[in-house]
Amino acid sequence: MSRAARGPRIVFWRHGQTSWNLESRFQGTTDIELTEQGVEQARRAARLLSGLRPDLLISSDLQRARRTAAELAAVTGLDVQHHEGLRETYAGSWQGLTNAEIRARYPEEYAAWAAGEPVRRGGGELATEVADRSVPVVLEAVEKLPDDGTLVVVSHGGTIRTMLGRLLDLEAPVWERFGGLSNCCWSVLGRGARGWRLLEHNAGTLPQPVIGDDT
Repeated sequence: MSRAARGPRIVFWRHGQTSWNLESRFQGTTDIELTEQGVEQARRAARLLSGLRPDLLISSDLQRARRTAAELAAVTGLDVQHHEGLRETYAGSWQGLTNAEIRARYPEEYAAWAAGEPVRRGGGELATEVADRSVPVVLEAVEKLPDDGTLVVVSHGGTIRTMLGRLLDLEAPVWERFGGLSNCCWSVLGRGARGWRLLEHNAGTLPQPVIGDDT
């Protein structure tokens, strides 16, 4: 991806690996640290992303995202602005459970979610509510960019999916068609004459398993 592209760009960067990712536990808003491998993933990705010469860096305030963002800040000299609105989906009683435990304890709720119905997983947030709180944070930051500037948004797999769907003007039921992001991979939107366009998705590595809250 070249910086020669015209117009603003948004790079949505998922945080590095955590122990709960490895255990297939739904993290949601639980504040989990990166593993040592997660830190190394962030360092490697930060070196790649620094080549885009980003102009602004914002992040979820959860520590797995903060630690990831700090690696890019270290190589670019950018300050990081942390926002609660960029947190992962709150999933209530699902948080901390493995995928198998969720299926066993909440079979009807899980089945409805898997079928694409709007579900408050564990009594938590709807995907549209996550977009309602996260997208305004991003758009406010975009307004601060210089011409043809690049914004890096460090967030979480589920939240990034909702932001992509909302910014691309897609209906909520089809947002799940975006494949999940691997740890420390990213997606890129560029703004053209007809609005935002998807330029890259799950970029930044050779194919890796996607281990996240929505898988």
